[in-house]
Amino acid sequence: MQQTDIWVVIPAAGIGKRMQADRPKQYLSLLGKTVLEHTLDCFLQHPKITGIILALHPDDPYWKALSIQTNKPLYQVAGGKERSDSVLNALDYLATDLQCADNSWVMVHDAARPCLSRTDIDQLITSLVNTNNSLGGILATPVKDTMKRASTDKKITHTESRDNLYHALTPQMFRLQALRQAVQSAFEQHIAITDDASAMEQQGLAPQLIIGDANNIKITQPSDLALAEFFLSQRGLVL
Repeated sequence: MQQTDIWVVIPAAGIGKRMQADRPKQYLSLLGKTVLEHTLDCFLQHPKITGIILALHPDDPYWKALSIQTNKPLYQVAGGKERSDSVLNALDYLATDLQCADNSWVMVHDAARPCLSRTDIDQLITSLVNTNNSLGGILATPVKDTMKRASTDKKITHTESRDNLYHALTPQMFRLQALRQAVQSAFEQHIAITDDASAMEQQGLAPQLIIGDANNIKITQPSDLALAEFFLSQRGLVL
């Protein structure tokens, strides 16, 4: 494997309870395709992406019904109970089954973020790969709303400063071996990690923040689906 290999890991084993739908949110219909198909298209059409590892629920009945046309490698691994379990399974597959080099790059992206732009992918690559960044970084957007800290009974305790406060997005991009070790270490220490950067932070590392497009939303509630449809439709008009 060359140093510039860039793999994508997409954990897609979740069931999306908050969507109150009859199927996982990644398989909901969005402009004539599933959410997951739109998400995959973001990477399958990008010339610098080497391939994709998709972590699916072992009993997923929906994936095999899709018809994905691609010349890029697209592998499936078993997803785990938590997102981090799915990510680790995919990283293990890259390292052991595909024998990718330790310094290969890996982008981890949420299956329910179908509005990722080519520009944001290019920004990650330019900011990290093309500058020989040895660690990695994430897409993020500055917090704009006033942030309140509350007690367990939902009473405001104080207002948080927005200075240097960001919303973490995906993809989050790191070297294969460094990320694999960080996620494995968090797993062994029973440390809950909600994204890949937090695993790296547990190792005392400071990933780079790269400002991304706020339209790169994660579909978690029914209203998000309509918003994603709007963003994708607007992008089509621009194209």
